Amino acid sequence: MTLKQQTAPYEHWEYVHPESGDRLCIVPERGGLITAWRCGERELLYFDQDRFADPSKSVRGGIPVLFPICGNLPGDLFRFDGVDYTLKQHGFARDLPWQLQLLEDQSGIRLSLSETKLTLAAYPFAFLVEMDVRPVQGALEIGITIHNRSAGPMPFSFGLHPYFSVDDPAQTELVGLNDRCFNHLNMAETGTASQLKCLAEGVDFLCRPAGPVTLVDRSSGRQLQLQPEAPMDLSVIWTEPPRRMVCLEPWTGPRQSLISGDRKLEIPPEASTRLGCRYQLS
Repeated sequence: MTLKQQTAPYEHWEYVHPESGDRLCIVPERGGLITAWRCGERELLYFDQDRFADPSKSVRGGIPVLFPICGNLPGDLFRFDGVDYTLKQHGFARDLPWQLQLLEDQSGIRLSLSETKLTLAAYPFAFLVEMDVRPVQGALEIGITIHNRSAGPMPFSFGLHPYFSVDDPAQTELVGLNDRCFNHLNMAETGTASQLKCLAEGVDFLCRPAGPVTLVDRSSGRQLQLQPEAPMDLSVIWTEPPRRMVCLEPWTGPRQSLISGDRKLEIPPEASTRLGCRYQLS
């Protein structure tokens, strides 16, 4: 079978591409989390299985989904129509159970999330998020369709938070970023080059669109390129030593976008929008 349940080393669904044999591991009930992406003979994702075993802790690894915000809001408060809603960092999508199904042509999988009483208490909109994930030609292609099923416009941000395994963050480069970035650690603009020198010490910064961004692991000789599609074309870089990983994240908008209006997206009532990106291995 192309998609089957597995119990070891933890409960998950395994998708195997019928032609290439590339593999995905998915835990839909834990935020629609993709925990593994094996491309050829290489496992690309970092995943802390011990931490994952404790549901009281946030996940470190795989590809968490950020929706309906990226980053955090002041006091975790989202105000809409004069009402304050509690909306925690990165939103709720990474914490809720998703639905999983095989795509009709068996080329990948679809993960789906829709509103519940819990989400409506934090974000007063009816929605459907459908995320199609396909391993294709030495790459991972991700297409997202977000449907607004509400009677009014729906503001949102969307992002992915993939953790990529590297042999040594100090021997890792990122090519294609803008010269200037925004440092989330001190909330100030700074030079990107200074941040890249500190990957092994821990960084968290955002770069405005600059086209494809390539993660170069000099120790292994592996290169992985993020090929974003506007508007999901902001790049966030995050490391957390001593973990041997680098997060190369596509976001639609910066932190607090829904308040500042900076790259805030809105979907008209009963309409939808499409987002996408691709990770190419070389």
